[in-house]
Amino acid sequence: MASSLDLKRVGTSATAIVLTALLLWFGTGMEPLWPLMWLAPLPVLLVAMRASAWRSAIVAFAAWFIGMCNLLSYLHGLIELPIPGLLVNFSIMALVFVVAVLLFRALLRRGAYASALLALPATWVSFEFIVNLSSSSGTAISLAYSQLRFLSFLQLASLTGPWGMSFVLLLFPALVAVGVYLYRDAPKQALRVLAPGVVVIAAVLIFGAVRLMLPIDAPSLKVGLVASDAPGNDDVAHKGLPTQHLLQAYADEAAALAARGATVVVMPEKIGSVADGESPASDAVLQTTADRSNVIVVAGLDRMATNAEYNAARVYIPHAAPMEYHKEHMLPPFELKFTSGKAITVMSQPTGIWGVAICKDMDFTGLSRRYGKAGAGLMLVPAWDFNVDWLFHGHIALMRGVENGFSMVRAAKNGSLYVSDSRGRILAEVRTNTAPFVTLVAEVPVAHAMTLYQLLGNWFAWITLAVLLWVIVQVLRLRKPPLDITQPIR
Repeated sequence: MASSLDLKRVGTSATAIVLTALLLWFGTGMEPLWPLMWLAPLPVLLVAMRASAWRSAIVAFAAWFIGMCNLLSYLHGLIELPIPGLLVNFSIMALVFVVAVLLFRALLRRGAYASALLALPATWVSFEFIVNLSSSSGTAISLAYSQLRFLSFLQLASLTGPWGMSFVLLLFPALVAVGVYLYRDAPKQALRVLAPGVVVIAAVLIFGAVRLMLPIDAPSLKVGLVASDAPGNDDVAHKGLPTQHLLQAYADEAAALAARGATVVVMPEKIGSVADGESPASDAVLQTTADRSNVIVVAGLDRMATNAEYNAARVYIPHAAPMEYHKEHMLPPFELKFTSGKAITVMSQPTGIWGVAICKDMDFTGLSRRYGKAGAGLMLVPAWDFNVDWLFHGHIALMRGVENGFSMVRAAKNGSLYVSDSRGRILAEVRTNTAPFVTLVAEVPVAHAMTLYQLLGNWFAWITLAVLLWVIVQVLRLRKPPLDITQPIR
């Protein structure tokens, strides 16, 4: 009998590990299937309700650790992060999930069902927020990015940033688990406990659906994008003639885009290298195109100044001096040589205010919020991806547009060219690996939309930290579990 019971426990635990790991593996990563993340923690929570603390912890750790390994080949093979460090990071994330599951279990067994519902989302979102404040990864680990294709849910970012999305995403499986725990023996209590959470999720989705239906009353602008992944063009061209020749090729494409009606043309990040003494010659190539074609050109360059090196975006305005933006957030280890920028770059145009950022800058909420506060209605973003992450990393920037109410034009080599609006809808997109030079022309509305997130910033994340403290206090205060409701299997 004992061996049969032990075998059942092992089977139940193994099933939960496999299910959660699979849901997390395919629900996040390079091409996330967004519905899966709404269920990913559920198998572990169902086991934890009636298992011992140790078994719950082991199941939670194993499931989350295995699921997170879906990023191992990307982070090690392409980003070149060392495997030991990655395994440590995955272990930390798995331990955070363990803490969340144990808090959920403890509160559930003590009869603090409302607190149990909040334990998982409060713990994980607090972790995401702390990482955002202290890490060079910014918000990149947020589970919210698994939901970029769920447009009605994505609109929550306009209120709370990614934090509210991760919270609601993890609230759902907690609701289901508590409902399963209570419904058989206390169905009325289950309804009372679950009703507020169900109302919150329904309200979030209704808000999103309504926001998507509201028209964007704004002037539209025809924009052009161009990138080349051809051999030799998909890296940083050497300074001197190689850069000059590549810039001329890009300039020719920009002129053709202008002839198709583009008012502004955005090129990728770090097309080539330009030293201070070479700037006049390099500038002349794109400035001439801007002047002759009456088009604004934004090009990413490795700018080598006398005392510093910058990952820069040069902005060529017809018959005016070039402007320059310096990237703020670098990708280690590749960009450690660059000096970070400190200032935003905005342009007042007839259609509204335009801003400029570069690639990884859009992983961080703070910089985009500064542009939102400046009234930007359009962001021009040179970028450089790794092909395999064109969806995963390339689309992270969509959330910044929703948070701060701006449209976006993002041109990435080894990725995609796309145009999006302030609701996170992709209006046009094309992969950059389909021709020697890939171009795109699209209409984009230029309107700055005021949002709660833009006004109040990370207010929801700070509230979540307070909720986590309250959850911990509840666990410490309620020392003994009640004797009603099903006792756990050891």
